[in-house]
Amino acid sequence: MPGKKLKRTSLYASGASVVNMLQAVFYNQDCIVYDLEDSVPLDGKDAARFLISNVLRRHRPEDKHIQIRVNGIYSIYFEEDLEAAVRARPDALRVPKVETAEEVRTISRKVAAIERKAGIEEGSIKLWCTLESHIGVLNAKSIAEADPRVEALILGAEDFTASMRARRTKEGPEIFYARNAMLMACRAAGVDAIDALFPDVNDVEGLKEDAKKSKTLGFDGKTAIHPRQVDIINDAFTPTQKEINYAIRVLDAIEEGKRQNKGAVSLDGSMIDKPIVIRAQTVMALAKAAGIKIGGDYYER
Repeated sequence: MPGKKLKRTSLYASGASVVNMLQAVFYNQDCIVYDLEDSVPLDGKDAARFLISNVLRRHRPEDKHIQIRVNGIYSIYFEEDLEAAVRARPDALRVPKVETAEEVRTISRKVAAIERKAGIEEGSIKLWCTLESHIGVLNAKSIAEADPRVEALILGAEDFTASMRARRTKEGPEIFYARNAMLMACRAAGVDAIDALFPDVNDVEGLKEDAKKSKTLGFDGKTAIHPRQVDIINDAFTPTQKEINYAIRVLDAIEEGKRQNKGAVSLDGSMIDKPIVIRAQTVMALAKAAGIKIGGDYYER
């Protein structure tokens, strides 16, 4: 995973609040999502587009992955959102309520047309697609593979459970299938998988447990709904010292096996096979991306 960019945390900054947008740069989230959708009142959409465009032109954070969440493709605000968002040149557009691959391709064509008009390199602005219904989850694989712009899928658990007539819980059994279906789609397509947000900003232990579950399942990150959630999620998705130490031992053992011309290598009595090596390499790549300093040449392997 050379050059891995962390996507552990995404934090929304409302396009309806100048203060919210300016404060967002001071937190430790990997991705800032400037929002034109739910956090903006209907009579404030024009002003929000103007504010986000100017913030990104004049105060764009250098160390964050920049996204703009537009209103959905069937919204009356979508076309104007897209025009303003693309011209603001974010790293990606976060698109809500995606249900089909054809929707993705339609959006990509529209983005390409705006890129050409604005003199922006075609294909440079990526798409993060939020799956918020049972239809979107069932179509996850085709959505993930729909277009080269697709960089990540996100699970929108609140709307998904509503579409299923399910009750949303902190423990999350009602989204277990959706999580795994989306994860497998992302891995098949080679795109990032972003887990559902944790809705209770006051439940620190609940968030820790949920973020740990997300990492264990294989997600690349989660969306935070409040700045106080950011560091907790970052910690969950950053390799621990124990994980790093074991990864180093695995890679050391593999190198020693090569020097001794061994066909099979073991560590602590267990054989080291390819999946274990891949996990070790992934841990080291994530550690490097997180700025964790480790001696040796392991980052290059």
